[in-house]
Amino acid sequence: MAPEAPLLTMSGITKSFPGVRALDGVDLDVQAGEVHCLLGQNGAGKSTLIKVLAGAHQPDEGTITWRGEPVTLRSPIAAMRLGIATIYQELDLVEHLSVAENVHLGHEPTAVGFVVRGKAARASTASLLKRLGHPEIDPARLVGELSAAQQQIVSMARALSHDVRLIVMDEPSAALDPDEVDNLFRIVGDLTADGVAVVYISHRLEEIRRIGDRVTVLKDGRAVAGGLPAESTPTREVVALMTGRNVEYVFPDRPASPPTGTPVLEVRGLGREGEFAPFDLTLHPGEIVGLAGLVGSGRSEILETVYGARKPTSGQVLVDGRPLRPGSVRAAVNAGLGLAPEERKAQALLMLESVTRNVSVSSMSRFSRGGWIDRGAELGAARAATRELSLRPDNPSAPVRTLSGGNQQKAVLARWLLRGCRVLLLDEPTRGVDVGARSELYAVVRRLADEGLAVLLVSSEVPEVLGLADRVLVLREGRVVHTAPARELDEHRVLDLVMEGSPAS
Repeated sequence: MAPEAPLLTMSGITKSFPGVRALDGVDLDVQAGEVHCLLGQNGAGKSTLIKVLAGAHQPDEGTITWRGEPVTLRSPIAAMRLGIATIYQELDLVEHLSVAENVHLGHEPTAVGFVVRGKAARASTASLLKRLGHPEIDPARLVGELSAAQQQIVSMARALSHDVRLIVMDEPSAALDPDEVDNLFRIVGDLTADGVAVVYISHRLEEIRRIGDRVTVLKDGRAVAGGLPAESTPTREVVALMTGRNVEYVFPDRPASPPTGTPVLEVRGLGREGEFAPFDLTLHPGEIVGLAGLVGSGRSEILETVYGARKPTSGQVLVDGRPLRPGSVRAAVNAGLGLAPEERKAQALLMLESVTRNVSVSSMSRFSRGGWIDRGAELGAARAATRELSLRPDNPSAPVRTLSGGNQQKAVLARWLLRGCRVLLLDEPTRGVDVGARSELYAVVRRLADEGLAVLLVSSEVPEVLGLADRVLVLREGRVVHTAPARELDEHRVLDLVMEGSPAS
């Protein structure tokens, strides 16, 4: 008897963005009633692939076959009409609408009359929530009032309100506690028993073995393995497939021994409930400490809490032995902390302003003369700071929006250099930066550390953390699970730790 044809086949899918080839001929096939797991490191192409499947991106090349027929998914609505639903990690719910309104958004019941339609939507929603094991969620309640786990259930109910045959779940367990994960797996089991296919994306290999049927591994926009048995493929083999990159990382030499002496930054029992567990950290002048972990592990939240952008629920941050006022960015900046955030265009740069204004914005009091700004002094100071970092073009009057990604990042660093900060917090410092500019930024960060600046670094690129940092804290699900000198770790070891949760040491 011939094997059943796949429900979905994606063949030779290619997708490029300016300067980036996100997908390079990816193949994927999914059978009805199976859980097909999609694995890969951050940046491997998983998100782009599922957006192609969801109709949010159009492939440059390749074909998609659905139930044996070639299809073109021109929009998310087109994908949904075929029976393909996607539940993203960042849920796309409307917080000021009710649960029922979100579940039926765009396909409200057709009964005549507003009141009748509302009752029909609430009744239908209540039935879906009961099916999902959460009858306690009130269909009339505003989604913004629900917990993250409850909002995820609402997103699943919305998917099931259509006649779906395939559901894509992007990191569905990231915000769930163990009991909620068990309920999620029960739901997935019920769906697959009804013939619904699930494409399941997760970094948690223990979940993959527990729930998955087959595995496809992506690396650098390519499918490096497909159809692996989820339960029996060894972790080491999966990790080996996920590692190894085409990009060369050129790192400056580390000092022979890491800096010691009096710490400039101390973190004592710092924690934020629901984001990261209390932990300790010391950072010395001239030292680079890296935080390694997956998206959602609490890395960025730690940086923002140290910086005062988030208020901790426990612990304290000290600079030169003096505690900072919790949740105060002003106190942190005045004490000598500077943050280069992950989303530099949205969170750090004034895109319509000049390089000068972007560099001087945190030091304006230096250029104030009797209530007026000394523009000449401001321009001269900005030029000196940008030249020290070899920012190009050498024109502080240029709009910052015209700079490359690497030079925009240098503008952010120049801001804190001009400010005279002593502790630099770097969140994804090379995101959106080309290979050559990466090496320049690595050299800049190492030189600043050699001159006495303390650096706390977050990056999704494990080689970047290991190549640039002196010491590394490995995070998993909001907890520090391992601390070691960077020389004692390799990429395989770090991935083992973040995926399997080895005990802290």
